[in-house]
Amino acid sequence: MDEYIEAMADDMGKALESLRRDLAKVRTGRATPQLVDGVQVNVQSYGAVMPLNQLATVQAPDPRLLTITPWDKSTLADIEKAIMAAGLGLNPSNDGKLIRVPVPPLTNERRQQLVKMVRSNGEDIKVRIRHIRRDYNEIFKNGEKDGDVSEDDCRRLLDKVQEATDDAVAKVDAIMAEKEREVLEV
Repeated sequence: MDEYIEAMADDMGKALESLRRDLAKVRTGRATPQLVDGVQVNVQSYGAVMPLNQLATVQAPDPRLLTITPWDKSTLADIEKAIMAAGLGLNPSNDGKLIRVPVPPLTNERRQQLVKMVRSNGEDIKVRIRHIRRDYNEIFKNGEKDGDVSEDDCRRLLDKVQEATDDAVAKVDAIMAEKEREVLEV
């Protein structure tokens, strides 16, 4: 039954990592390369759609600017179009060698919308964690019914599941609070 506890911890860890990945893409008014992580570029010369990070180096030389240096200069226009089409509210400019993407400061209204989005993402992950808890509780209760697990061991395992769930939910709250602080920081 300990392998189930390890599998549950792994599942909860994956949920937390998913939240971190999703929140890294939320704009905080500060330039970070993660802002353009999800951008897919339709590269005409290659005849393929590729992620931006496979076509260029993305850097944040200062808090209000991203620079994107493509490895193949023929992809400059395609990258620029993809950033504009991504709906990020960013306006890239191309100088023939690299793309500069100024990151405008967020309005107070937009900050509040982003905080709501952060909370929504966090709540979704909490629901996912609770589903994981329910699934493993059922496994242990069924093990008790089938006689594979004693009543005392089942109680101990259910307590471990609840403890892991409480820990994961606390981590979600901490991640959300940190991201909210970043979004609200002017």
